[in-house]
Amino acid sequence: CSFMEIELLWFVVTLCITGAIAGITAGLFGNGGGFVVVPALLAVFPFFTPPSQELVKVAIGTSLASIVVSSTRSVMAHHKKGAVDFDILKSWSIWIVLGVIGGIYIASSTSSDGLTVVFAAGVLLYSIYFLFPEFVIRPGVALSMPEGVAKSVLAFVLGGFSALLGIGGGTPMVITMVICQRTIQQAVATAAGVGFLIGLPGAIGFLFMKHPETAILPVGTIGYINIPALVAISIGAIITAPMGAKMAHNFSEKKLKRMFGIYLVIVSSAMFYKAL
Repeated sequence: CSFMEIELLWFVVTLCITGAIAGITAGLFGNGGGFVVVPALLAVFPFFTPPSQELVKVAIGTSLASIVVSSTRSVMAHHKKGAVDFDILKSWSIWIVLGVIGGIYIASSTSSDGLTVVFAAGVLLYSIYFLFPEFVIRPGVALSMPEGVAKSVLAFVLGGFSALLGIGGGTPMVITMVICQRTIQQAVATAAGVGFLIGLPGAIGFLFMKHPETAILPVGTIGYINIPALVAISIGAIITAPMGAKMAHNFSEKKLKRMFGIYLVIVSSAMFYKAL
């Protein structure tokens, strides 16, 4: 084996493992796996391509494309248990997609350092829910699912912010549904469907997004999506998303949430350090 072949093998194996972890988190938390994929790609890409300002956009675009796969697999697994609320997905879909389009527009005109800071801040914000869920979801506070203008605004912001971060938007959806008296299983299952609604238009947007002619991107990148990374991550996610879905229905989530919250704080700190 030549050094190049060993390097390529390491690249594929690393990304398959990344996909496997992303698949478990997609099934378990309904979050699409973007919090795992984006930092992993930003850590791995520099080993195979010269450092570039554009790598963060490749990581976000590839993450959104991988979310289409992991979310679809996760929804299928949850649907077998009858947990997905398709009525919510239908009524929220148009506003989510419009939000994604807005997010893509902002991403295309934002500097890479700016996007990295947005990602770090967004991840830190999400970590609060996983570390201190009782601060976000108050016992005894019961609301009904938002309708009308509230639903439109929430779905639009959810789509836009998620497209900017390269994530599936599952966490705010889970929080909303649990506050509105839905079971955690139904919330996670429906949130996985939200990931698909965000991932598909988001991936298409990053696929056709123009980049500078001088940009040096990883081999196999089309637009801002790296195809080898997408394939490797998808293989891992396809295998493990049903495991995460099964865990969501069988396990107490408190310790898992805490562990994931700590992971998000570490990721956020590393991204802030990278940008600043």
